[in-house]
Amino acid sequence: MSVSQPLPESLRPEDFAAFVGQEHLAARIKSLLSAPRLPSLLLFGPPGCGKSTLALLLARARGGTVLRLSAPEAGLQQLRRQLNGVDILVLDELHRFSKAQQDFFLPLLESGEITMLATTTENPSFSVTRQLLSRLHVLRLRPLLKEELVTLAKRGAEKEGADLDDDVLGFLAGVSNGDARTLLNLIEYVASMPEDKRSLNEVRQNLPEILSRHDKDGDNHYELASALIKSIRGSDPDAALYYLACLVEGGEDPRFICRRLILSASEDIGLALPLYLWPWPVSRLWNL
Repeated sequence: MSVSQPLPESLRPEDFAAFVGQEHLAARIKSLLSAPRLPSLLLFGPPGCGKSTLALLLARARGGTVLRLSAPEAGLQQLRRQLNGVDILVLDELHRFSKAQQDFFLPLLESGEITMLATTTENPSFSVTRQLLSRLHVLRLRPLLKEELVTLAKRGAEKEGADLDDDVLGFLAGVSNGDARTLLNLIEYVASMPEDKRSLNEVRQNLPEILSRHDKDGDNHYELASALIKSIRGSDPDAALYYLACLVEGGEDPRFICRRLILSASEDIGLALPLYLWPWPVSRLWNL
């Protein structure tokens, strides 16, 4: 029995005219397409921003034999067999390869035997070896803007044959946090609901739970913690509460948050206004 494709896959654009977002890369992409040879690239950005789609569009535009693989499913022995006769390798999740495994590509890229278009959601400064990075051009993709997501939402609703009003489309675009895949999955879910349940209030109540994106070891961990401290330092309580909520909602360890707040109280508030803190007896500080 054939299974229909999920909406994010069936709506994947076949040419650059249908590609949405990443306007800051338009000039560089045009230069890459007009160059005599397509260099090996590393597309770095958050999930759902169009990394794999862009890599596939570039590969098809240049022609030749294209092989697409995901690093978690591709062992080196399998790669050696499959790369025979391949001109362009589209490799998803490059950061899932170990440092030693990444060295496998060094001679292939050095000789120009293949062109590799790799994608990663992790900061390549930490997840990709320096030797491999020196052979790749890095393009950083950004989360999609809300108006770009609304454009995709309209396409998705039309493909699903669902009549969704602008308020619902705007709401779904807002809760998707720049992730086109999340958005289209939500469009597919809402389109499956009965027509009388597709109002904004009904959608709000029946939408699946959307978890905020957070990682305890990656960039988001440090970026949110830094934003929290800088908001306190800048005397912006609204921003501080927002970033604190992001950390808590993302499942951050409360002990880590408390340590950061104690450091902020000591280094920022305490040093800025020492007279407010140090006249107190030490015994009173221990009781706080």
